[in-house]
Amino acid sequence: MDETAQFIDFCINILFPALADGLMITVLLVLITAPFGIAFGVLLAVGRVYGKSYGNWICRLFVGFVKGCPLMLLLFILYFGLPTVPYVGVTFDAFTASIIGFICCNSAYNSEYVRGAIISVKEGQLIAASALGMTKRQAIMYIVLPQALRRAIPGLSNEFIYLIKYSSLAYMITLVELTGAGKIVFTKYFEPGVFFVVGIVYLALVTVTTVGANALEKKYAVPGTQKR
Repeated sequence: MDETAQFIDFCINILFPALADGLMITVLLVLITAPFGIAFGVLLAVGRVYGKSYGNWICRLFVGFVKGCPLMLLLFILYFGLPTVPYVGVTFDAFTASIIGFICCNSAYNSEYVRGAIISVKEGQLIAASALGMTKRQAIMYIVLPQALRRAIPGLSNEFIYLIKYSSLAYMITLVELTGAGKIVFTKYFEPGVFFVVGIVYLALVTVTTVGANALEKKYAVPGTQKR
């Protein structure tokens, strides 16, 4: 049996079953993180643009901390650091710590995309809404945010792709996701082609996401902003 046939047999009988379990964890991480990341990102963006002084300050502090803290370090703090804090001693399992860390990171960056989109909506629309008897909260909810979210789709979809890729950092706190599963197989069999296959799986995930994001962007694009 030549090397190619041996590698194919290795993939079918050993690598693919191991990666399947890791892929399920990766997909679960992404699917749980993404909606919370968008929701909290919108709240942070609204807080930064329209919040009162203390609310604005809290949102700025959170976004600044998360953007300035490497994601791996944030995961280490959540998983290894918090249990050692005196009088706190909060302990998370690896999956929960990963979810919290990814949501924090994802929401902070999403908030910047949404904040930029909110600022791009003309302020005169709020004045017009007020003249029609709407409260500021209603105007933000029903006039500003629908437009802003449509404009933020390219940035949000880009961050979703980043989320797929940096989910691999969960292995650093012992959660065996796609990259972790590949690393375990490689450590056991020393087959360098393992990481090539893992890379193809990530490429497939990103490609499917990109196609879906492009379709979503085209469907909800603000009239007049699409390329001809």
